[in-house]
Amino acid sequence: MKNLHVKILALLLVIIGTGLTYYKVTRLGLPILPAEQTEVWMVEARLEFEAKGNQPVKARFHVPSTPLGFTVVDEDFISTKYGLTMEDNGINRIAQWAVRRAKGKQVLYYRVELAPEVAIPVKSRSGITPPFPAVPDYPEPMGSVVQALLEEVRRKSADVASFTGELLVRLNAPNSDENVQVLRKGIEDPIAWVDRVIYILAGARIPARIVHLLQLKDGINHGTLTPWLEVHNGQEWLAFDPKTGSRGFPENGLIWYVGNDSLINLEGGGSPKVEYSISSQFQELVLVAERRARQINSLIMDFSLFSLPVQTQNVYRVLLLIPIGAFLIVVLRNIVGIKTFGTFMPILIALAFRETDLLWGVLLFTGIVALGLLLRFYLEYLKLLLVPRLASVLVMVILLMAVISVLTHKMGLERGLSVALFPMVILTMTIERMSLVWEEHGPGEALQQGLGSLLVAVLGYLLMTDKLLEHLVFVFPELLLVVLAMTLLVGRYAGYRLTELWRFKEFLRKTDTR
Repeated sequence: MKNLHVKILALLLVIIGTGLTYYKVTRLGLPILPAEQTEVWMVEARLEFEAKGNQPVKARFHVPSTPLGFTVVDEDFISTKYGLTMEDNGINRIAQWAVRRAKGKQVLYYRVELAPEVAIPVKSRSGITPPFPAVPDYPEPMGSVVQALLEEVRRKSADVASFTGELLVRLNAPNSDENVQVLRKGIEDPIAWVDRVIYILAGARIPARIVHLLQLKDGINHGTLTPWLEVHNGQEWLAFDPKTGSRGFPENGLIWYVGNDSLINLEGGGSPKVEYSISSQFQELVLVAERRARQINSLIMDFSLFSLPVQTQNVYRVLLLIPIGAFLIVVLRNIVGIKTFGTFMPILIALAFRETDLLWGVLLFTGIVALGLLLRFYLEYLKLLLVPRLASVLVMVILLMAVISVLTHKMGLERGLSVALFPMVILTMTIERMSLVWEEHGPGEALQQGLGSLLVAVLGYLLMTDKLLEHLVFVFPELLLVVLAMTLLVGRYAGYRLTELWRFKEFLRKTDTR
């Protein structure tokens, strides 16, 4: 019954740990691999206009609202003396700057940082289903041309998407007939062309609208918006290139706003001018995900380790590795059967190896323990009590560390100064424990446990210096619940250790020959 309880508990811990990790990866975009980067776009819109005399000014400017394929990680509205209010009608978002008095040239800025959406890219957009448009009263000869064209396209299409695509191909064909040329005559402006297509689609009672896109390209200083076409098929909005008829939005196309409204509306000003500057840079995916989480008000990130001061974060980058080392000891002792001095002493030594490097750490640890063991044997002849003896060993360990630091510094071996990073109390207890095992069980057992401790410390060092593992336990500390689950399961193991199979190999061999 207890075994079943442990298994159920371990399963719950695994589900919670992996579930939180899955959420952070898929929803917040936290990277699984360290030093992973993502492209971040910086878009700046510069609004310039002339204020009419010293009078009130209001400027209404469309800004992106939940752009398709991107996540807004930062947004700034820059103006010196203007007040700012936001308006959201469910389709577009409008920023309104207002000031009581303004005169002369005025410049306002809107900046937004965008990162690629972490979820599966969406090819279309849903929303409120629009009503079917009324069939326009086309003037002649346009009316006859439109009806003939729509009938021909209808025969060669099966639904709204194929109808729109076929219509756009015919309207943009380089060798079009005279009827199509009538529809294209006098249309040079891209926005006017999209309006003409919407006008024609209304003859088939297909809801359509214009979408203004900003093409994201690095190094653009005078960017402009590009008109695009969207039609509704009764369930969702479908995007089409009005010039080619190809389906979908262009790569890195940012939806700025939807509809035929002006990009900027001015009251108390004139001669408006809007220019876009675009740049891209690669940033650490962890930082981008952290900012993305703030934008969506994620409670998980609000109470994560990223909310701590940087200095405290660096401490936990090391502390969170200790449970990994502890699990290593559990496996090596309970399953493999390696003997060590103490339970967590090798892991603390492994932490010291992180600062000294492995080779120097092993040499310094071995040297201090060997010298300390000799001095400990000398103290045995003095017949001291336990506490004074431990205090004496501690004093000698610290003196040995100081002597080693001075000697290595004089010899030009600066790495030897890192001996001061060793936990002196742990070294003291290791020397004391090793001397007792030496006296009670002989030098063979003492050396075996000493080498076992050093081996575990080396393996712990290799494990706790792995960049991927350090990244995972810091960014996804809930994975330690999985480590806890595995520790609980190993804790119920009561079978033979691997080293015992080696010990009993002769007995097993004799048993097999009978």
